Amino acid sequence: MKKFLRENSLGLLFGLLFVAALIVQAFVGHADFNERQLSEGLAPVTLGRYVTSSSFAVDVTENWQSEYLQFFLYIFLSAWLLQKGSPESTDLDKAGLESDRDQLVGPHARADSPAWAGTGGVRQLFFSHSLGVVMGALFLLSWLAQAITGVAAYNEQQIANLQDPVSWSQYLLRPDFWNRTLQNWQSEFLAVTSMVVLSIYLRQRGSSQSKPVGAPHAATAVEG
Repeated sequence: MKKFLRENSLGLLFGLLFVAALIVQAFVGHADFNERQLSEGLAPVTLGRYVTSSSFAVDVTENWQSEYLQFFLYIFLSAWLLQKGSPESTDLDKAGLESDRDQLVGPHARADSPAWAGTGGVRQLFFSHSLGVVMGALFLLSWLAQAITGVAAYNEQQIANLQDPVSWSQYLLRPDFWNRTLQNWQSEFLAVTSMVVLSIYLRQRGSSQSKPVGAPHAATAVEG
């Protein structure tokens, strides 16, 4: 067990942080929701009703979709686009899909390579792009979830204000949907830009996201 925890500590910690943050968000979101209910002369709701509501779901999914969009774009674009001096960039001489030898696929697969890396055809093609494909699919699914829960939450507010509800297609054209979407997208793009550029000149000793402390600023695709 100790070995398992040590070898999986990064993933386990962030998984626990996710669960903890989601639980705290549920409690503070519930309090904020009930404050708004009371200010509008409506009855407060229970925590159970709140966490199963469209209001809570849209707040959660609008953040999920932006995170998956960030990873989807970064995974695909970093294969072709470069940033000199950044450990987040592909080596300046290796932009693109690289050779089968470099990628250890087909006849160059090793004994400990994943099974589909040594096969040809569709299976190898899919496995070669599986991370980006799955991230893209998760983005689309979470974006769809945001759109569905968003229109439900929006229509609840419309009815409370004695206004007509809107259809799903109408909601996709509303400022409410795109405001929720773009305020998350811009923050993700800023975070990626900051990481790519700041890692050229700044260091974090021992981190896989940083170059070695003594590496020159121009060193690219070097991790410490």
